[in-house]
Amino acid sequence: MLSNKSPISKWTTTLLMGLLSFVFLMPLLWMLSAAAKYEKDVMVFPIQWIPVKWNLINNFREVWLGSVPFTLFYYNSFKLALTITLATLIFASMAAYAFAKLQFRGRNMAFATLLSLMIIPSESTLVPRYLLLTWLHLYNTHAGLMLMGMFSTTYFTFLLRQFMVSIHREFLEAAKIDGAGYVKIYIQIILPLSKPILATVAIMKFIWVWNDYQNPLIFLISERLYPIPLGLQLFKNEFADNYAVLMMASVAAILPLVIVFIILQKQVIKGISLGGVKG
Repeated sequence: MLSNKSPISKWTTTLLMGLLSFVFLMPLLWMLSAAAKYEKDVMVFPIQWIPVKWNLINNFREVWLGSVPFTLFYYNSFKLALTITLATLIFASMAAYAFAKLQFRGRNMAFATLLSLMIIPSESTLVPRYLLLTWLHLYNTHAGLMLMGMFSTTYFTFLLRQFMVSIHREFLEAAKIDGAGYVKIYIQIILPLSKPILATVAIMKFIWVWNDYQNPLIFLISERLYPIPLGLQLFKNEFADNYAVLMMASVAAILPLVIVFIILQKQVIKGISLGGVKG
């Protein structure tokens, strides 16, 4: 058995971890600092971590009320991310429930086939997806991106299925004795017990969709449909030398990701600490 660490060792470990965290946070801190400065002060060396002259309001106004419609990009990103994330949670959890708790012929073969799809890189399906969306008249529409995103659930189905397998079957048997059907068991038992992994899936999918650059670049043409990643590219073209405005736009772009993590982190940490419900 390993002995408990001494207080000095604990303090040393905490200090080292704090220093390491600060190193990883330095780019973010620099971005926050640059977003509040005048353009001429951004590249001053040594770095002025706390701006001598603040230009926060003007940079904020340039981002949200300037010539580039950042508000529209924000709306597009929220529209895509929330819709695709919600659809992923529904479809992936239903499929995972079927693979984990329902008995039907060919279940294992179907799950193995599903897992085999994970080895196919998304880049190899760009041309078939383009042809499909063109045939469906969904090219250059948000509906086309949503259609692709909400059914790209193989990885999340696997995660949810692995969690649901560990849920005690006695819960389901007791519900069946009380007259509950498959749908009621799914809604009232499976989903509440799966909150930690559902929160993890929600965070991951939301971040993936919010940061997705490839699919909007290929399947969208109209600038009015652009999400944040493509919108930032327009900002880069418009404010090529104004790093203060670019950093303000970058801060605005990552802010929803931070908020989503803060809201759902309790469930994620709970899932990690419990390690699942052992069956």
